[in-house]
Amino acid sequence: MNPIIVIPARMAATRLPGKPMADILGEPMIVHVWRRAIEAEIGPVLVATDSPEVAAAIRAAGGRVQMTRDDHPSGTDRIAEALATADPAGLHDVVVNVQGDLPTIAPAAIRAALGPLADQAVDAATLVALIRRAEERTASSVVKMVGTEVAPGRFRCLYFTRATAPTGDGPLWHHIGLYAWRRGPMQRMVALPPSPLELREKLEQLRALEAGMRIDAVVVDDVPLGVDTPEDLQRARDILAGAAGSAPA
Repeated sequence: MNPIIVIPARMAATRLPGKPMADILGEPMIVHVWRRAIEAEIGPVLVATDSPEVAAAIRAAGGRVQMTRDDHPSGTDRIAEALATADPAGLHDVVVNVQGDLPTIAPAAIRAALGPLADQAVDAATLVALIRRAEERTASSVVKMVGTEVAPGRFRCLYFTRATAPTGDGPLWHHIGLYAWRRGPMQRMVALPPSPLELREKLEQLRALEAGMRIDAVVVDDVPLGVDTPEDLQRARDILAGAAGSAPA
């Protein structure tokens, strides 16, 4: 494999406008995500954005940027455009999509997403974590992965849902929206129209499942904080301030 990490970033978030540039410990959030991606050490890192502000911040930190259109319906579409320009020859056969609102993502978690792609039958890989808090079992904001275990700590994904599923006794799995895609299946997915279950659940990955693609999931210890609200942003600041304070001098 010859992977590349691509971080899609847009300024027009509904609940927290301009969030890629939100300040965390003196740096924009997107720079923190970029640093975690660099620390994963699995390949080059590219930020795909339609924002000159985001581009300037990443370049100032020493990163690489690809400008894209501002009308993409999803981060995966933005990634596809960025790669068509930045890597037209397709030298990078695996694309790791790290969302730009995950400033606390662990580099080890990014690396873990590559594991299932050693199996040629797998089109994409993603991450899940055990749901431990009772309120998350029923929260529609927490996406659940329904799958069958194919190896210790690894599942073949059968469905993703905002409902509480599967029913009955047993663990529930919190889906983390980070993907490692083979380049060909990703391009096929973005060329398809939105699928019925995707539109119903508002979950883009269902388009791939409905098209017959295989997605496997790797279990990681913790769910990284996704920043969607001002409260999330303050939590991210507190988490990263604590991490900085505990680092050796």
